[in-house]
Amino acid sequence: ATFHDGRPISPEDVVFTLVAIKKANPRYALYYKNVVRAEKTGPSEVTFYFDAPGNRELPQIVGGLPVLSRHFWTGTTDKGEPRDLARGSLEVPLGSGPYRIASVDAPQRLVYQRVQDWWGKALAVARGQWNFDEVRYTYYRDRTPAFEGFRVGDTDFWPEASAKGWATQYDFDAVKRGLVKRELIETQEIASMQGFAFNTRRKQFQDPRVRRAFNLAFNYEWANQAMFFSQYRRVGSYFENSELACRGLPEGRELEILNEVRDGLPPELFTKPYRNPINANPDDFRRHMAEASRLLSDAGWKPKNGVLTNAAGETLTAEFLLFQPDFERLVLAYKADLEKLGMRISVRTVDSAHYRQRIGSFDFDIVVANFPQSMSPGNEQREFWSSASADREHTRNIIGIKNPTIDRLIERLIYAKDRADLVAATRALDRALLWGHYVVPQFYAPADRIAYWDRFGRPTKLPGHVSAQAAFLQVWWHDAAAAKRLDAARRP
Repeated sequence: ATFHDGRPISPEDVVFTLVAIKKANPRYALYYKNVVRAEKTGPSEVTFYFDAPGNRELPQIVGGLPVLSRHFWTGTTDKGEPRDLARGSLEVPLGSGPYRIASVDAPQRLVYQRVQDWWGKALAVARGQWNFDEVRYTYYRDRTPAFEGFRVGDTDFWPEASAKGWATQYDFDAVKRGLVKRELIETQEIASMQGFAFNTRRKQFQDPRVRRAFNLAFNYEWANQAMFFSQYRRVGSYFENSELACRGLPEGRELEILNEVRDGLPPELFTKPYRNPINANPDDFRRHMAEASRLLSDAGWKPKNGVLTNAAGETLTAEFLLFQPDFERLVLAYKADLEKLGMRISVRTVDSAHYRQRIGSFDFDIVVANFPQSMSPGNEQREFWSSASADREHTRNIIGIKNPTIDRLIERLIYAKDRADLVAATRALDRALLWGHYVVPQFYAPADRIAYWDRFGRPTKLPGHVSAQAAFLQVWWHDAAAAKRLDAARRP
């Protein structure tokens, strides 16, 4: 195994990497918290030392450690400045994978080229993969010019994120002539918990009854039909679409785990299955709004001159912070219903850099957040939900959860003894998070929507646990015969 400059990847590079990434990135520091050190123990051998037994995921995740080049990162730039892994840079880093960065035209384009003599191309795990000689990413400020670039053929592949776009914007000539193909690709991925996430560091969101009231006021069924052409399903779990999602009432091993922390959980968790409100008709929504009003009143928010006010004279306000204009129409409809309850709601859309800065410094009330999960959850759960990550800037625990019971359930999951124990512990954590009402769950698409110009081939069976976009780059290929037919069809 070698870096792209031809130098072998050494044990010293592996040892350097563990130290460097834990120092440079708090996320890695928490992920590899139980890996205390690494030592070179042979010419081609590294031994990792853990601080306690039982964390069964550690051998696998240290096997997935991204190995950095020690000689590159301890060197200097062309300007003679020391390189710093903790800081951003437009200098092309030294890699060791199937592609190298060929050029960077910030902020418009990034070009990768396949490494023809890549050391790993003959390995069984790499056979049939990484088939494109060149991959170009083109960046646009928003969706409208980006999609126009796809329509005219400047872009080959388009993963469609907009339900409205999928339903209404594919009537152009290339689609009608079969030059552009559209497909729905079902995957076996866990559906991410996407939702309106509260910043519980804010005083007005610290009461779970208030957070539950927000969920009751979200008319998902109306939005899915009126705005999204009924293309989505409601998210009801942090591990939706998998065996890891909690179901019904807790039982068996899951119940045993929850009983260990019973005093820190709401009693309803043991007697009622968690369910999002369902608005099959207008009467359902009126009933849910009335329930939301009661919860807000119980939490101390009473209407005063039409505005919810607490005993201290503070009004219940919330700002939805966005960076994707596509979400504005959904949030504005939601805003109208929240204001019927007496809240004062504002919506602000900012550019992505400003958004990242505000999220990283906890300067927000509510955002649209996404929490992706794997089929084998483990140490990364600390980064999502633990007290240790709640106050660190740019954490993935953007909600700010600081709950000792959640902390105990995370550790219980990490130290699961086998798959059955892991499933039970994950369901217990899922159930506790749901009953904490930390987000208003939104929706997910049951299949990936993709469109592409018909110049590619692919395996009959696609990988099920990656997105269609990732599979395109990994296992599709350029079909010369199809490309020739396409070019001939497009000539005037």
